[in-house]
Amino acid sequence: MTKLNLTEIEKRLVAEKVILLETETTAKAASQTVVLDQTSVGRVSRMDAMQGQAMAIETAQRRALRLTQIAAALNRLAADEYGFCLDCDEAINPKRLEFDPEASRCITCADKLQG
Repeated sequence: MTKLNLTEIEKRLVAEKVILLETETTAKAASQTVVLDQTSVGRVSRMDAMQGQAMAIETAQRRALRLTQIAAALNRLAADEYGFCLDCDEAINPKRLEFDPEASRCITCADKLQG
């Protein structure tokens, strides 16, 4: 990979990290505990609120995972280890990295993990 490609990938990773962090701060209210006060909220509304809370918690977990993957990719970039599979140490296809800059495994090793 050329330095220009790595610079562009680093910019994409940092931009995605910023977006995720901004989203995280605005989404915290959605995962707050649902108040079970029947005088102010009906049963159906509480169920909707609880479902919304569960979805917000799941989204927060996915966001945390993405942030971890982005941080790992940025660390690999800084250590000059970016673009090589963590399992077999072979180069990851540049098209795969363009599509998914957080990819840490070649397609063969990633398929083995899925199977």
